[in-house]
Amino acid sequence: MAGKQVWVSPFNNNWKVQSSKTERAVAIVETKAEAVESAREIAINKKAELIVQNLDGEIGWRNSYGNDSFPPKG
Repeated sequence: MAGKQVWVSPFNNNWKVQSSKTERAVAIVETKAEAVESAREIAINKKAELIVQNLDGEIGWRNSYGNDSFPPKG
């Protein structure tokens, strides 16, 4: 899914929730769990892909809440 995305990323000693194609964070929270919970709600409402990074910045996991094709292409 290349369109809408919601990211959870480490930010200083906190976690940042940010939609793709925006410069400002939607939320900055203390724990990764809080950030994932907030980002999941946004992703469901926007029918977007949720991408969660680890502390080192690598993608830990992702989940799509959009209209994915079935069966998947590829």
